[in-house]
Amino acid sequence: MNSTKLNGAAARESVAVVGAGPGGLGLAMLLAGRGIPVTVYEAAGEVGGRTGAIVRDGYTFDKGPTFFLMPYVLDEIFAASGRRLSDYVELTRLDPMYRLEMGRENGPALRLDCTQDIAEMSRRISAIDAKDGANFAAFIADNRTKLRVFEPILRKPIRSLTDLLDPKLMAALPHLHPTKSVNSYLRGYFRNPFVQMAVSFQSKYLGMSPYNCPSLFSILPFIEYEYGIWHVKGGLNQLTRAMAKACTEMGVEIRCGEPVERITFTGRRADGVVVGGQRRAHAHVALNADASWAIKNLIPSELRRGLGSWSDKRLDGMNYSCSTYMLYLGVDRPVDLPHHTIYISRDYQGNLADISQRGVLSADPSLYVCNPARLDPGMAPAGHSALYVLVPVANLKDGKIDWRSQAADLRGRALARVSQLVGFDVTRHIRTEVEYSPEDWRSQNINFGATFNLAHGLNQMLHLRPQHELAGVENVWTVGGGTHPGSGLPVIFLSSQIAAARLAERMGAAANWPVRTLPSSTVEASPERSAVAV
Repeated sequence: MNSTKLNGAAARESVAVVGAGPGGLGLAMLLAGRGIPVTVYEAAGEVGGRTGAIVRDGYTFDKGPTFFLMPYVLDEIFAASGRRLSDYVELTRLDPMYRLEMGRENGPALRLDCTQDIAEMSRRISAIDAKDGANFAAFIADNRTKLRVFEPILRKPIRSLTDLLDPKLMAALPHLHPTKSVNSYLRGYFRNPFVQMAVSFQSKYLGMSPYNCPSLFSILPFIEYEYGIWHVKGGLNQLTRAMAKACTEMGVEIRCGEPVERITFTGRRADGVVVGGQRRAHAHVALNADASWAIKNLIPSELRRGLGSWSDKRLDGMNYSCSTYMLYLGVDRPVDLPHHTIYISRDYQGNLADISQRGVLSADPSLYVCNPARLDPGMAPAGHSALYVLVPVANLKDGKIDWRSQAADLRGRALARVSQLVGFDVTRHIRTEVEYSPEDWRSQNINFGATFNLAHGLNQMLHLRPQHELAGVENVWTVGGGTHPGSGLPVIFLSSQIAAARLAERMGAAANWPVRTLPSSTVEASPERSAVAV
């Protein structure tokens, strides 16, 4: 990419960003928009990180995220940089947002197509349970209030409990329900277990089970129904490509294929990075690599000892999200599935326990299928499909699964379930295939292969995650899913805003930028079919 070189005094006042994922690119855009020199170092050959692309034999697959929520948050970053997101990417709102296929012990799966139309969604839920359908609008209204009172917390740095004493933040506490999980909170609205599943599976966006995910995250399904789920033409990988383009337009230097080997320090103050055996001077270093991996591997252990520091023992002793087993399948025929389809195991609680407690593979695993070429034909050759298959599995922390011997069996079960969903034997039509196991994620410097980063229990939220300004050292920052507010693209973009505001202020630059630019009402929903099958 074209870039602006930094040297001398400019280099000493510049910021190094380690990792060209969405958090790092968002930070770079915001800082560059305030005139701060930024260099982004990316180990891979292209930008994106987990929000990158896999391109094979004419098929394009998103590597990681496929759900795009709250696009207005990314719009804010572009607006702060004097740009419009809509000038860089094409968005389409999905209806149905996704199809749920909820397994039953006896009989076919219960099918539910989920729509932003609240009245229609209430009717579809009523076909499952009339009382639950009547309560759906109240659930949406209550969580609209919940997000409104929690949003200031999601947009501010939380360095200690003292930061929560702000009256605006205190208003959120009555809505916290710290003793409740997402599932126990939902039982106050819905009695049918299938309806509860339909508004709690979103905990998996954080790599967690709804039975132990804090009740705060009931806002996740609300966000879907309030702001919609969007497809980015060409896949979500186009978001990071667009951000990289905007960065280079503003003079950010993006150096792909140049992994950072370590951060250099004078005393406890960061003063540069080592790349290719050579030190490069920078006044600040921001970590957008997997947070716990980066802290362990890029900061000398002797600087991470003592109160408030992040020792290897402390980091490895934390709770981590699940991992994922992935199949990226190029299929030589059209697939009649909605853009997003989620199959939920017949033994959902057992499947979740296998992932989060027992650390074994389930006989009937839940899985997710993305079928983007139905809406976006450019993602596969003409008449073909590019299927993305994700199976949530245990991370590698306990090491109970031997992926060399067990991956083939899981592949077979996953393909059998996908074949059942699409209505034909998909194995006979695969023309290209890429497989990822948790071992592959770990090989890409993701601690324990936990693809959704640190878990989001109450003991690992707010100031209890690695903070934007990392404790124990100076001029080292974190951005992305490993810090506050947490995992998922919208909150990763919020982490960029929080870190950029503090860092820009530290460097003497103005840090006020517009927020809450709502999505354009001119974007029409895609014409997909909607249905409920009981």
